[in-house]
Amino acid sequence: MPLPIPTTFTLVAGAAEGPTPLNAFDNALLAAGIGDLNLVRISSVLPAGARELPAVTAPPGSLVPTAYGAIESQVRGERIAAAVAVGLADDGGSGVIFEFSGRTGRSEAEEAARAMVEAAFARRGRPLREIRSAAVEHVVQEIGCVLAAVALGYDA
Repeated sequence: MPLPIPTTFTLVAGAAEGPTPLNAFDNALLAAGIGDLNLVRISSVLPAGARELPAVTAPPGSLVPTAYGAIESQVRGERIAAAVAVGLADDGGSGVIFEFSGRTGRSEAEEAARAMVEAAFARRGRPLREIRSAAVEHVVQEIGCVLAAVALGYDA
């Protein structure tokens, strides 16, 4: 039996502090609106025809295919950022998802993710219609984390 193909996608981003690196990650997930979901990490293909939703609507505990970039830091004053970018195909075919995280600012992270989308479409020799992206940055106070994600979903 074939697995269902996702029909929706949502871009989210969040930043947070926590008493441990894992708590900071969990708090960043909560800040992004996906903290009560079971994320199934995926690679970089957006199914053809998937449409963007403004928020993830899956019930708590759902298994949600997600591509994400995240980074945590325990260096006070350090700037960290994460970004995701989705490339939508002009020919109606599948798109791509790329994520980036690093010790940089929001605009640099978003630029890096968008550049990877452009390179992926060029390599595939396919026309790129549009890039959608989300990014976040955070200056670490104690233990900080940033996360940017593309969560895939299914029509009801």
